[in-house]
Amino acid sequence: MLENFEGLWRLTRKIDDTLTGQCAVLEGQASFTVVPGGLRYEEEGTLRWPGQPPMMARRVYLWHAVPGRIDVCFADGRFFHSIAPGATPEASHDCPPDFYHVRYDFSRWPDWSAVWDVHGPRKTYAMRSLYSR
Repeated sequence: MLENFEGLWRLTRKIDDTLTGQCAVLEGQASFTVVPGGLRYEEEGTLRWPGQPPMMARRVYLWHAVPGRIDVCFADGRFFHSIAPGATPEASHDCPPDFYHVRYDFSRWPDWSAVWDVHGPRKTYAMRSLYSR
């Protein structure tokens, strides 16, 4: 299941910040490389917020195949969330005081997306990431 993700992906992301009314855009790439036990997801891109100089952004996660699902972990190995690509690929992560909910969409494979809805006392935003080869 994970082998389908291996390689480089073009990444475009839009972040709609409800609290500030601003919209940010990230353009870059994501790569999935084989590591013991799964794949290392690494993204790099240029993030642009209105009225601010562009900045480089980077994230790293670990994806592990387990029967019927994919576990996504932070770079240090802590569990983040789990998805079942064949079912309804969505998950939640509670990180008080913030709550994160993601919906993956693989229906247009190999193009796919992840949409995060984040709510907390200091942040409320929707983040849509699009991946293509």
